[in-house]
Amino acid sequence: MAGEITETGELYSPYVGLVYMFNLIVGTGALTMPKAFATAGWLVSLVLLVFLGFMSFVTTTFVVEAMGAANAQLRWKRMETLQEEEDDDSSSASDSDVLAQDSYERAEKRPILSVQRRGSNLFEITDRVELGQMASMFFNKVGVNLFYFCIIVYLYGDLAIYAAAVPFSLMQVTCSALGNDSCSVESDTKYNDTDPCWGPLRRMDAYRIYLAVFTLLLGPFTFFDVQKTKYLQILTSLMRWIAFAIMIVLALVRIAHGRGEGRPPLADLSGVRNLLGVCVYSFMCQHSLPSLLTPVSSKRHLTRLVFLDYVLILAFYGLLSFTAIFCFRGDSLLDMYTLNFARCDVVGLAAVRFFLGLFPVFTISTNFPIIAVTLRNNWKTLFHREGGTYPWVVDRVVFPTITLLPPVLVAFCTHDLESLVGITGAYAGTGIQYVIPAFLVYLCRKDTQLAFGYGTVNKHRSPFRHTFWVGFVLLWAFSCFFFVTANIVLSETKL
Repeated sequence: MAGEITETGELYSPYVGLVYMFNLIVGTGALTMPKAFATAGWLVSLVLLVFLGFMSFVTTTFVVEAMGAANAQLRWKRMETLQEEEDDDSSSASDSDVLAQDSYERAEKRPILSVQRRGSNLFEITDRVELGQMASMFFNKVGVNLFYFCIIVYLYGDLAIYAAAVPFSLMQVTCSALGNDSCSVESDTKYNDTDPCWGPLRRMDAYRIYLAVFTLLLGPFTFFDVQKTKYLQILTSLMRWIAFAIMIVLALVRIAHGRGEGRPPLADLSGVRNLLGVCVYSFMCQHSLPSLLTPVSSKRHLTRLVFLDYVLILAFYGLLSFTAIFCFRGDSLLDMYTLNFARCDVVGLAAVRFFLGLFPVFTISTNFPIIAVTLRNNWKTLFHREGGTYPWVVDRVVFPTITLLPPVLVAFCTHDLESLVGITGAYAGTGIQYVIPAFLVYLCRKDTQLAFGYGTVNKHRSPFRHTFWVGFVLLWAFSCFFFVTANIVLSETKL
């Protein structure tokens, strides 16, 4: 993400890639979706979810096409460089014996290389070219700076969501458990931030204590390099699917036994603003597609596999959200859906209650340092000047500090996860998911035509190849910006 070409890594099958992509997309946003569904109404939510899933699929195919075009340019440049080196070698040799030996070696090597070059498709995706590198290839200087600005804002929003979600989950679970050991609390009890938690400490005080501990424990990783290991991915993925499966099954059981409390409205336009941002955030994957799809061993049916992934994700989001809104009353659904299962009348087994209540703590905590390091590296790339290096203080203190401080301050001021996810998705998320892929594919098509001729066909070109789709995506992105901004202004005016 910092804009460099990185190693492709170990190859895996298309179906493993499908699973990885599913795990990437289905994350924190899914946990905030049930409340957004209940607020906007089930019919509006369903229509918007399907439409936004389709739009995300369109821009995903745009990014894949741009990846193919970027690989073609890099491959062509390497071939030109190799040809120039061979020409220089042949022109510089003066000794007849050397010339004869050189001719013999080239006769042995060049035919094989030539066949390989001509037989291989220029647009085959073999190099992992991140979005930042593609932006530098196809955008001008202003476009590159805007790209990094958008990425940085999105990552700040991501970190703020993570920094708020972990302390909020800990506060909800521990305050309820310590204050009600007998589990006699009413199921519809509402808590305020000013309610007591531990003796004289209020719930908000507990939340901020947890935030401070979270920052002290995970914040230092921002000052160093950290990588997510394979085993950590397996563990967090396993925990995620156990948690999602438990929640869906418990909600279905309650509904089947006639204990479903939810009566969601058909439509409520006042909730569309947050739903829009939450859905955009929940389909976010475009920024990680190069690292995700490049190692896929066979890309012959890549578009079909991506389409299948989106169908499965839509089905999963629908199942999770609809079981939630018909199981729980809309006003009782919490920002973090797992916390609805911390109630004794919903889950009788204490171990399951604590597992679901603390599930975001474990999974989000492992992602926070990685996102923080990614954001720090993007800051460095944005201000980097070729041939220059940063002083030690700037490199090791200033960049990590400006990475860590803003999201922690935002989390200190609010733990309204639905709004944080909604705003992050509706603004920075819209830029990454719609605007950047649309401009990337438009400019890479022009560049490909100029470089390789109008008859050249990118084997990874999007099914939505007409320029109409680029304009439609940009129009939709502008509509999202306008709608969310107008809705926020009108809401604040009423208040």
